[in-house]
Parts: sequence; C-alpha cells; structure tokens
Amino acid sequence: MIVLVDNEHQSGYAQPWGEKIMAARVRIKYDLENMSGHECLIVRWGHVSIDLLDRIDAAAIFISGNSAQPDQYPAAETRGLHDALLTKRWPTFGFCGGHQVIGDAFGAPLEPIGELEEGAEAFGEAADFAPGLKSELGYFPVDVTRPHPILEGVGDAPVVRHAHSWELKALPDGFSNYAATDMTPIQLMIHDEAPLVGTQFHPEYATDEHPAGRTMIENFMNWAGITR
Repeated sequence: MIVLVDNEHQSGYAQPWGEKIMAARVRIKYDLENMSGHECLIVRWGHVSIDLLDRIDAAAIFISGNSAQPDQYPAAETRGLHDALLTKRWPTFGFCGGHQVIGDAFGAPLEPIGELEEGAEAFGEAADFAPGLKSELGYFPVDVTRPHPILEGVGDAPVVRHAHSWELKALPDGFSNYAATDMTPIQLMIHDEAPLVGTQFHPEYATDEHPAGRTMIENFMNWAGITR
C-alpha cells in the first residue's frame, strides 16, 4: 500500500475552492494507484505517524500541496509526519506544499517568496491566490540544472503546473537541487542518499498537453523500487 498525505488544512477546505481540491485528491489517488500497482490510502496530514505507516506496511509516501498558508499548521500536529520523514525509511515524494513539508522537517527555512513591489498588481487568478505576495501560477517551464533518473525523458525545460507563494529559502542538509526558475531557485530537491524528493511545482497536475509531471512521478516510482 502507498499513502497520499492530504496536506490541506481545514481552513482550505472551507474556501470556495475546497470541493475542487477534495475531488482532486481522489483523482490523484487513482492516478497513483494506476502508476504504481499499489492500493493508495488517503491520510490527513495530522493523522500520519510511524505507527500507522508500520501497521499498513506502507511502501511509499506522497504528500499533496495545500492552499492554506504554511504558518497555519501547528507543530504539535505535524510532528507525526515529520518524525516519519526524518527516519528516511519510506520513499517519499512531496508536491508543492508537500515539498515544503519535507524541507521544514529537515530544518530548511520556509518563507513567502516576497511581497509585491509597490505599485505592482497581480491579475486574474493570481489576484485571489496570494494577495500582496509574489507567486508563481500556471503552466510554464522549470530549468533542469543537473541530471537525475527522475528527470529522464522530460528534457531540459519541462513544462509543469505552478501554484505557490511560499518557498524554501535554502536546501536542507543532505539534499541537492535539480531544477529552478528565476523566481524560485529551489524547484526540485532530492536527498543525496535516500529516496526523498520534493518539487515546488505540481507534477500531479500533468495534462496530455504537458505530461512531464507524470513522467517524473513514474520515474520516481521506478527509481525508488515502488512499482509492482
């Protein structure tokens, strides 16, 4: 069995887009099952523990993104997930907010990208996404900065989904960076020894037009030995 950690805070589900996010979790669960050959259990972020992962004999962990701000998550409630990550026992792939969870667990600083410059204005979807903050939102490329098996077949500038206004300001110890954008230098971090991966972008929102994210997830499963 694999686990999809639903990293959305209850305040996110209370927003107008909450139903859409919840439906997306089920779609991602099915996609992960189809790619891996494993049953996928959705577990809320505050319910994850080493004991739970042992009881279900988890083969891997995937951590979703979130629309709530990272500072809304109490440390006491994230401790179980952090403890599981720090053991480095389970292959793990964190998507966007999940990437930030991994970085936070390993001590990396997590902050907003920055405030919009005076006189600058966000338009369209971005205006409601992160008012007053710089953000990356939409489908556009990341620049691959070094090779890795997870990146096989996606080229030097794969187009992926972005939706974030916070970022890791430095790599956690033991991780290396493999992709960047001008606004967010740490876009793909991979542990130097363990199968722990985080992407600031959303590979789980791959489309037929932009399939690179799905390729990365499939590559991760093969590289980490998850696929049946």
